[in-house]
Amino acid sequence: MGSPDQPLRRTPLHALHVELGGKMVPFAGYDMPVQYPTGILSEHLHTRAAAGLFDVSHMGQVRLTGKGGAGVAKALETLVPADIQALAPGQMRYTQFTGENGGILDDLMVASTGDHLMLVVNASCKEADTAHLRRHLAASCEIEELSTRGLVALQGPQAAAVLARFAPTCRAMPFMSAAFLNIDGVDCYVTRSGYTGEDGYEISMPGDAAERLTRRLLREPEVKPIGLGARDSLRLEAGLCLHGNDIDPTTTPVEAALVWSIAKRRRNEGGFIGADVIRRQLVEGTQRRLVGIQPEGRAPVRAHAEIQDLNGRRIGEITSGGFGPTANAPVAMGYVAAASSSPGTRLQVVVRDKPLPASVVKLPFVPHRYHRG
Repeated sequence: MGSPDQPLRRTPLHALHVELGGKMVPFAGYDMPVQYPTGILSEHLHTRAAAGLFDVSHMGQVRLTGKGGAGVAKALETLVPADIQALAPGQMRYTQFTGENGGILDDLMVASTGDHLMLVVNASCKEADTAHLRRHLAASCEIEELSTRGLVALQGPQAAAVLARFAPTCRAMPFMSAAFLNIDGVDCYVTRSGYTGEDGYEISMPGDAAERLTRRLLREPEVKPIGLGARDSLRLEAGLCLHGNDIDPTTTPVEAALVWSIAKRRRNEGGFIGADVIRRQLVEGTQRRLVGIQPEGRAPVRAHAEIQDLNGRRIGEITSGGFGPTANAPVAMGYVAAASSSPGTRLQVVVRDKPLPASVVKLPFVPHRYHRG
């Protein structure tokens, strides 16, 4: 997280965060805003109602290009369980880097431009991810870290209306797509996905243009800056996993309820690291499963709280938890024994040494409002 020998890194928007009154905290080795003066609750609700702008420049951006006409999609498929070869230019997909034990080394987004792939990986894993790519793909692919680029996420039901003022064709982009767009004179690479459950865009731009373009977007009346605190509460309500909390090298995509991200062809063929473990789990099941947990009452449940059955036996642990402002209730996710993973299962969570009633619920806690073309 930074030390006298390794000072915290700064994104191209650091000075702007400070100017806007951002409360800066260490995060994944960067000095990042956890909130602005209006506070996390206000930022969360604003994103659900209008449009929030998040600085995600700390995340890793990587360009992957095949050497000598080599198939870059086929090469990447040796490291992930998604069907990358099926990506048409302008399409993107969510997937995971898997380890020999089937565990999730990191989760990432992959977009195709036609002649190369664009990857976005988590900030805390980006050095390890790049090393992983070089170790396995250096002979067949050029691996370029785009470390000087900025990345912002414009999220919320009014995100499309805002961005269309600068790049009208963004409205035609379906969910999970990507395009090169000029925004206010800046050539950008734009994707339409999000980590909030809302419609939204991710805008990759040259680092030296990031502050000017971000200021321009913030001048739109619907847009406010949003920090890490609301980013976490928004994704939790949307039932989306956070690497390091809900998924990590000890959890497989099957245990983490991410089976939907494993393509049928890849389930049949394998051919990626950890495929034997994951394919076996797809057939035989797993001993535990990630689920949504709805505590009763108003008290939030935090990560690492014990989950018990109604007889007080430990059956799992909370991995993410807090109060959901839109749900207007405490929300949580965690791993439980497979026998207790069905929605509606009654259980209890331990808060301050006291068991509180809760139930397994189907995710997400707040309906996704993704644009679907």
